[in-house]
Parts: sequence; structure tokens; C-alpha cells
Amino acid sequence: MITLLALAWIIGAVYASIPLFWLAIHPLTSFWQRQPRSPYIYLLPFWAMVISLFLLATYRWFPRQIYRTWIALIPAAACFVTAIATYRRISKDFGRPLVIGQAELQPAQHEQKLVTTGIHGRIRHPFYFAHFLMLLALTVGSGLIPLFILSAIAVVTGVLMIRMEERELERRFGDAYREYSRRVPAIIPWLRSSSSAL
Repeated sequence: MITLLALAWIIGAVYASIPLFWLAIHPLTSFWQRQPRSPYIYLLPFWAMVISLFLLATYRWFPRQIYRTWIALIPAAACFVTAIATYRRISKDFGRPLVIGQAELQPAQHEQKLVTTGIHGRIRHPFYFAHFLMLLALTVGSGLIPLFILSAIAVVTGVLMIRMEERELERRFGDAYREYSRRVPAIIPWLRSSSSAL
């Protein structure tokens, strides 16, 4: 049981760190684009450091749980299945350069394409939606206190990261992105707002 909880905690720390990884990219795209070497030489160690810090910061609460009940596995499974289905739908529209940020960091080497079809016609950031669902599945399913803490951090940093990304996308695609953001909600329908208001 402890092994499964530890695995959930470690995977949760990886998912919770994703917004901070992207926060190191979106406000600084011009800086990264000017670098003679690949930005990933710096960004991947930074990401590993964030994951390690998250694990160290929450270690004191592991393996304490808020609750222990198999019933929690039902909503967790629903979140997990929805996240996997979302990832599969995204894979039809997104290539590897878009997924790992090469289009932003190395624009001269990669096609600049605004994807607005498929699942992107329903929400603007389906990848982040899937990431948050996966983290929610781990958190709700395990009941671990460290994962509830990491989830709260991920929500706060995720909101900031999405705002930064929206600004970067608007700079890159201009009116096309502004029109897209007016038509399609960011992550959930009742948060429909134009990127220009961010």
C-alpha cells in the first residue's frame, strides 16, 4: 500500500510541477530564442529541480492521508479516464514540437501553427485540462495530504501560466488568436474570456 501511495505522490509531484516548467518558458520566450544552445539544456534540469523541491517540501506529510476509502477511487477513475481520452484526442492534432514547446522556443525551425480544430475547438488548453485531471485523479484517489498541497500549488501556478501563455500566443498569432479566444473557453466553459482581458 505504501508503495502505491509513494508512486502516486511522486507522479503527482511531476504533474504539479508542469505549470512552473511552462512559467519558465512563456514570459521568457524572446530570451530563450536568442540562446545559441538548446534551451532544454537549462529547462530540463530546472524542471527536475522543481520536482525534487516539491517532493522535499511535502515529504514531512507523507504518507498521511485525509481519508482512506475505496469510494474515492470512483471519481479518481473518472478523472483518469477523461484525462487519457483527452490526451488521445490531442495527439490527433498536436505534433511533438508543439507538445514540448519547440514551436515557441525555436520558431525558425518549426512551423508556427495555431490549432483550432478537434478538441481545441472546444477548449483552448486541453493539455492543461488533462494534466489537472490526472493530478486530481491521483489526489482524490489517494487522499494524500502532500498531493492536496501540490494540487493547490498547481492550480495557482497553472492560472498564472495560462495567462502568460495566452499573452505569448496573442503576440505570435495576433488577431487570429484573439478571435479564437473569443469563441472558445480556456479550460472550462464558464471561464470564457478573451485573451486580451488577461
